[in-house]
Amino acid sequence: MQLGMVGLGRMGMNMVQRLIKAGHQCVGFDSNQATIDNLIKLGGSGATTPEDFVQKLTTPRVIWLMVPAAVVDDVIAQLLPHLQPDDILIDGGNSFYHDDMRRAAELKPKGIHYLDVGTSGGVWGADRGYCLMIGGSDAPFQRCEPIFQSLAPGIDEAPRTPGRAKLTDTTSTAEHGYLHCGPHGAGHFVKMVHNGIEYGIMASYAEGLNILHHANAGKTKQIDDAETTPLRDPEHYQYDINLGDVTEVWRRGSVISSWLLDLAAASLLESPDLSKFAGRVSDSGEGRWTIKAAIDESIPSPVLSAALFDRFSSRGEADFGDKLLSALRYEFGGHQEKK
Repeated sequence: MQLGMVGLGRMGMNMVQRLIKAGHQCVGFDSNQATIDNLIKLGGSGATTPEDFVQKLTTPRVIWLMVPAAVVDDVIAQLLPHLQPDDILIDGGNSFYHDDMRRAAELKPKGIHYLDVGTSGGVWGADRGYCLMIGGSDAPFQRCEPIFQSLAPGIDEAPRTPGRAKLTDTTSTAEHGYLHCGPHGAGHFVKMVHNGIEYGIMASYAEGLNILHHANAGKTKQIDDAETTPLRDPEHYQYDINLGDVTEVWRRGSVISSWLLDLAAASLLESPDLSKFAGRVSDSGEGRWTIKAAIDESIPSPVLSAALFDRFSSRGEADFGDKLLSALRYEFGGHQEKK
């Protein structure tokens, strides 16, 4: 099957590489000629202008957008004059699901189909495959299913869930690593919550390992002043824990083992003090949108909320509030900040 890919960054190029290996014909669009040259070396073809890109695709076309959510509308606007009825546009990035609903409605009168595909797999997806959460109408989904099958990990990637084989409904593709979640927006809605959960899991590992990192707090000299909470029992905190070894042992038989833990173990093996990281953690929107949905649905989500707010703090967004706290302590009690 032929696919056009807009956006040949870390994920886009890896996805194209996986599709080419599976026998699909891929045409890439990127303004950087060097990127197109790399794609050609992999067995694909490409273009550096929207018009040339669209003309290289056989009708009815299937075009996958793998670009930041902020530029999806601009990219669609560039492509739209060159598209024809029955072409399919796929947004495989992390768009807000409200935008998917709007885009599908705007494209429908023009006869252009739209699918939103939440794509998980990161830079490892070229080898591991991608978990795909898909929203949109049945017909375009079915037309694109060969693409989804090739990108997804496949049924052998994980052991079958006990009892799954007994289900009478055998139409679900979930075990293969891709799922038609519902109408327009459903794919990105499921991916949105997926990423919110990801924030929480990552924060849990970070907090727990940080507690272990400071398990030798009793070995440091304690400061005796009014501004420092004393460590009551320093003899209880005399452990020099090897975090690389802890994450490694947790990978084997532990109930908290996961692929994210695998990545933590690899990071700590390479750099036990994580010195090349400043600790500034970005968020691309999905965590915020997950919390908004939780509020709209009246669903308590304290873990996911705390994980999101911690990312804000990591970027210095709490600095002014912390300064005000310090100022208030000084005003009411004369408490000086410790340097």
